[in-house]
Amino acid sequence: MQKMPCMAAKTRWFCGPGCSVFPWRSCFPSWICCWALICCQAARTGDAAETSSGVQLPQCQETDYHYEYTECDSSGSRWRVAVPNQSAACSGLPDPMKGKECTFSCASGEYLEMKNQMCSKCAAGTYSLGSGIKFDEWDDLPAGFSNVATFMDTAVESAENKADSCDNSSWTPRGNYIESNRDDCTVSLIYAVHLKKSGFVFFEYQYIDNNIFFEFFIQNDQCKEMDSTADKWVKLTDHGEWGSHSVALKPGTNILYWRTTGILMGSKVVKPVLVKNITIEGVAYTSECFPCKPGTFSDKPGSSNCQVCPRNTYSEKGAKECTNCSEETHYADEGSSQCTARPPCTNKDFFQIHTLCDKEGKTQIMYKWIEPKICREDLPGALKLPPSGEKKDCPPCNPGFYNNGSSSCSPCPQGMISDGTKECKACPAGTEPALGLEYKWWNVLPVNMKTSCFNVGNSKCDGMNGWEVAGDHIQSGAGGSDNDYLILNLHIPGFKPPTSVTGATGSELGRISFIFETICSADCVMYFMVDINRKNTNVVESWGKTKEKQSYTHIISKNASFTFTWAFQRTNQGQDSRQFIHDVAKIYSITVTNVLDGVASSCRACALGSEQSASSCVPCPAGHYIEKETNQCKECPANTYLSIHQVYGKESCIPCGPGSKSNKDHSACFSDCTLSYLRDNQTLNYDFTNLSGVGSLMNGPSFTSKGTKFFHFFNISLCGNEGKKMAICTDNITDVTVKDMVAESEDSSSLVGTFVCQSTIIPSDSKGFRTALALQSNSLADTFLGATVETILGNINIATEMFPSSQRTIPDVNFFFKSSTLTTPCENGRATVMVMRCNPTKPGQGDISVPSTCPVGTCDGCTFYFMWESTEACPLCTEHDYHEIEGACKKGFQETLYVWNEPKQCMKGIALPEKRVSTCETMDFWLKVGAGVGAFTAVLLVALTCYFWKKNQKLEYKYSKLVMTANSKECELPAADSCAIMEGEDNEEEIVYSNKQSLLGKLKSLATKEKQDRFESVQLKSSRSQNI
Repeated sequence: MQKMPCMAAKTRWFCGPGCSVFPWRSCFPSWICCWALICCQAARTGDAAETSSGVQLPQCQETDYHYEYTECDSSGSRWRVAVPNQSAACSGLPDPMKGKECTFSCASGEYLEMKNQMCSKCAAGTYSLGSGIKFDEWDDLPAGFSNVATFMDTAVESAENKADSCDNSSWTPRGNYIESNRDDCTVSLIYAVHLKKSGFVFFEYQYIDNNIFFEFFIQNDQCKEMDSTADKWVKLTDHGEWGSHSVALKPGTNILYWRTTGILMGSKVVKPVLVKNITIEGVAYTSECFPCKPGTFSDKPGSSNCQVCPRNTYSEKGAKECTNCSEETHYADEGSSQCTARPPCTNKDFFQIHTLCDKEGKTQIMYKWIEPKICREDLPGALKLPPSGEKKDCPPCNPGFYNNGSSSCSPCPQGMISDGTKECKACPAGTEPALGLEYKWWNVLPVNMKTSCFNVGNSKCDGMNGWEVAGDHIQSGAGGSDNDYLILNLHIPGFKPPTSVTGATGSELGRISFIFETICSADCVMYFMVDINRKNTNVVESWGKTKEKQSYTHIISKNASFTFTWAFQRTNQGQDSRQFIHDVAKIYSITVTNVLDGVASSCRACALGSEQSASSCVPCPAGHYIEKETNQCKECPANTYLSIHQVYGKESCIPCGPGSKSNKDHSACFSDCTLSYLRDNQTLNYDFTNLSGVGSLMNGPSFTSKGTKFFHFFNISLCGNEGKKMAICTDNITDVTVKDMVAESEDSSSLVGTFVCQSTIIPSDSKGFRTALALQSNSLADTFLGATVETILGNINIATEMFPSSQRTIPDVNFFFKSSTLTTPCENGRATVMVMRCNPTKPGQGDISVPSTCPVGTCDGCTFYFMWESTEACPLCTEHDYHEIEGACKKGFQETLYVWNEPKQCMKGIALPEKRVSTCETMDFWLKVGAGVGAFTAVLLVALTCYFWKKNQKLEYKYSKLVMTANSKECELPAADSCAIMEGEDNEEEIVYSNKQSLLGKLKSLATKEKQDRFESVQLKSSRSQNI
């Protein structure tokens, strides 16, 4: 027997046992692997036939082989070949023959019968998509699908531990859908398909949690991403709704990736992504039809899909029709594969409602079985339905409504008010109704509210009421399963501020407040969601487990159509039996202010026209309040802003905080980037204009419990810009710019414009993404409170240990902000403090930092602290910030220099004066006079000293001569008692010198005597006198 060459053939859509497909490793098409096995099997069969020891093999029957197509050649042709089955041992296979063209396919509901290569209709109980395949059964992971869990953080440390931590992460089949992982590992669901012609892939999904990233992209057999998946990020869906996603496929090998990556911040568990009904078109042909899955049927040939069995019927795989259950003893939900025995009735199987009020003002308490009823009352221990009909007084009408003598409440006519217990009445002159909605009595569901029930995995509660009225509250209903979403919707067509404040441009147009509580024994969650203009529902807040009775308020800042949604889920785990039927959520009251076409229970003052006869309300211009005496509009004083809660009286104009001023329409206060501060009789003037642009801080990195790296990113708009909020944060950062995103979607909830905002950034190298991703964008500051050097403003305090103390004498300037958004941990909203510190060593924008004790900028999650150090935070320079230095007088000129005080602690302001040059003399006039007098005195003293010294020498000489003469001629002159004694002098024999005469006296006496005869007398003491 001649061997048939081993030719490539087209197999079915997935390989059988023994042929593993790992497209993420080798990227080989699945048909190569499978055809290799077929060729090897054929070769082994041929060899066995030829080597049989003299045994004649029987002729091959049609049951011993099947037909396959070879791979298409370059001309688009292929051959049909017979391939023996694995256990067949025969000879005489049919010869190959030319097959259908490669692009041939059958219509939906048909398959290609390979024997005669003709399209035939699928039999009843089966279906076919023609040129496609569909995966709608997820009891197990279908053949051909694979899970790959990785930890794609590129950090080197503990890489092995990180990889091991994701071993248990995978996509999990859940019956009708498949569920993604709930941790922060990156898990890919992969499927490879080889197409002969262009096609597409389609799937339905639920993706409600932006703490998990969901991508869908396609690679070819070279592991290169296809162009058709340029926009690989899948959009979020609303709670309880299935979205759809479709991507075109090119001929050849296409490897499909559904990839999720969770970002766990704290202990929060992400909501998984759900995927179902994966359909792939373009596989060219199908050689067999697919049997209908259990719970479905196909009752006629040529079906392209299977129908779901109705309630109380069931079917097995490949069923042509559904089989009825014995309804007295068994039941079955829609799409069931078997009947279930009815259990005995308990108190979990019924609930009570209130009927409409009758003309007597009475309501009846009625008990009803939960539909569809699945329990039996005739079994031992079963409960009976309690008797109904007990009458109670009806609750009053809600505020703004009245009872017109009928069994229902009607809204008051326009311009009239009622508290719900009395007739409607008109507002007095000078007032207008305070429009809104207030629901606090729940005898009947209001007309603008509706309730529903939804389950992602089944349709048990479809058509049920998710919430039931209960007199003074409305509470969650029974539902069909414990993991149902019990939904309550409130539609508001728009908002209308009071007439007198129509021109105001404040940030609050209205608000919704509600009082609620939850009573739970499991992991229940209640969500509060907002939908603007019916575009996208976003979760605003959620509460888990039991919560005591409390109030929550949400601010409305945009005039649009709103739908508010409350969704309660007892547990997120699907269970066959009801265990948490008594877990309940209760809402006691819902209040919405400034509702368009709303009702009113009270009046408020309004402004009247200037004409004397005017009695109707008129709108006040922006920034005007209503003067109490005249009910006329009057502008708020300078540097005050108009309260958003009242406009009556001057007290509604609230003074701006320190260092701030009001904008033109008095709707808010802002900083113009300047501030003055008086210290020690010296005024410090600050100018932060150069810091009025948006400052940014990337803080981190931080790591999740499994090591995912992320950063906290802050944008800060400090001051200026006429109070406009310039800081913008946005989720899902891609290649598009922030400006483009603003232009595309004004309603985008992921876009935050404020004074200070925060985003969590996942770097591109952390999870293998091509670009950085952002999530959890929120506002930290949308209102400016003031700027001051004090550390306390209102109830915001800067602890002394928050930042290191400054080494300079210049005080820090503190900017205080707050956010009006209320959260569960921050009942008073968030607050932000920006500490501006003068640092001459950091020019320009300087540096922004957070406290070392609070590395994410906050220690309690409610108050954020930042320090901005820059030269621009220094005060403006004044004449106190420099001193002068005088130079020496050189050649009649003297220079005076001006230098800054060290260290310099100022910027801008006055400039340093130029060098000053002035004329000068060598010495000052008085210095000259003093020098002259001193010189004259010195010369005089020297002259007198020399003179007296000379005179003294002469006197000594004369005296010595007289003594000598007296001794030699003593005997010759006996008669004379004295010698050379002048007339008028005393005749003394002894020489006497007087020491008591002053120097001036001596000089005078000497001068006088010298002029007379130029002789001096001395007293001589003779011997004769001694004898007397």
